[in-house]
Amino acid sequence: MLAALRDRYGPPEVVELRQIERPTPGEGQVLVRVKAGSVNRADLDGLKPRPGFVRLFMGIRAPRNPGVGTDAAGIVEAVGPGVTRLKPGDAVMGDMFIGGQGSFAEFVCAPERAFLPIPTGMSFEEASTLPHSAILALQGLRRRDRTIRPGDQVLIDGASGNVGPFAVQIAKAMGAEVTGVASTDKLDLVRSLGADHALDYTKVDYTKGPQRYDWILDTDTHHRVSRVRRALKPNGVYVTLGGETGDIISGILAGPLLSLFSDRWSGLMLWWKPMHPPDVDRLKEFIAADQVTPVVERTYPLSQVVDALRHVEDGRARGKVVVTMDEPTG
Repeated sequence: MLAALRDRYGPPEVVELRQIERPTPGEGQVLVRVKAGSVNRADLDGLKPRPGFVRLFMGIRAPRNPGVGTDAAGIVEAVGPGVTRLKPGDAVMGDMFIGGQGSFAEFVCAPERAFLPIPTGMSFEEASTLPHSAILALQGLRRRDRTIRPGDQVLIDGASGNVGPFAVQIAKAMGAEVTGVASTDKLDLVRSLGADHALDYTKVDYTKGPQRYDWILDTDTHHRVSRVRRALKPNGVYVTLGGETGDIISGILAGPLLSLFSDRWSGLMLWWKPMHPPDVDRLKEFIAADQVTPVVERTYPLSQVVDALRHVEDGRARGKVVVTMDEPTG
C-alpha cells in the first residue's frame, strides 16, 4: 500500500510517499481503507515538531513513528479478534492520535475505539474533517464545571483555520454571541460561519481593547496568558489549544496559578478526549440540525500530500484541506 512517511523532522517537504506492507489487524484492532484524511495543525506541529519539548515523547533526534496524518474517513476492510462494534463495510471516521498517526495512507490500522460511524449522508471528504478539529472545538467550549451558556459573549481566536470554523458554529448553536478573529482576507469566511462580529488581528489586538468576554477559545495562541486574562469578564474562561513553547508553558503553569487568585480561569486544554462517544453524538446532533457544517476549502490527491501540508503551513487555508486517496494498490 502507499503511505506518506517521514524519517526526520522538518518542513512538509520531508514527507514522501512509499510502498509499504498493508497492516493486519490484531486483537481489538480495525483495518480501514481510507477514502479521505484532512490536514490539521497538529500534523504540521508534529513535523517540526512544535513545541520543541514534545521531542521527549516523539523522539529526540528523529520521529519514532514515521506516519503522517491524524484524521481519517473510510470503509472498514477487516477487523481483528475482540472487535464488537464494527464490521467490514462500515463507513467510519477516526482520530489516529489513538492509533499512532498515519492517516495519509491507503489503509490505517488502529484500536476499535479510534473509529465511529460517520454522520448519515455525509461524504468521506467532509467526515474526515471532524474527528480531530471538531471534537477539539466542542471540548474547548466547556470545562468540568462550566460550559457555554445562551447569551455568553465568546471569542474564537483563529476562527478561519482548522478548529476555529467548528468552534464558531458550535458556539452559535449553543446560543452565544460570537466574535471571530482572523486575518483580513478571511473575515468574510468568519462572517459566513455565523459569527456576529469579525476582528482583523492585523489591525486589532483584542487583548488591549475595551471589550470583555465570557469565554475565549484560542486555537493557536500568540498571546501570553496574563495579557489575554485582561479581556475576560468576571468568571470568564480562557482556553488555549496550543502554540509556541513559551506560550504552552505559560498555559500549563501561569494560567492555572493566576486562576487560583481570581474568579477568572485560564490555561491549556488538558481534558481532550479523542473520539469521545458522547461528544461525537453531540456533534452529530448539531450536524443533523444544520447548525454545524464542515468547511472544505480544497482537496488534494495523496500524490500531492506535500502540497496539501504546505498550503496549510503557509496560512493560506480558509477552512479544512482534505487529502483523498487513490485506489488501493495492495
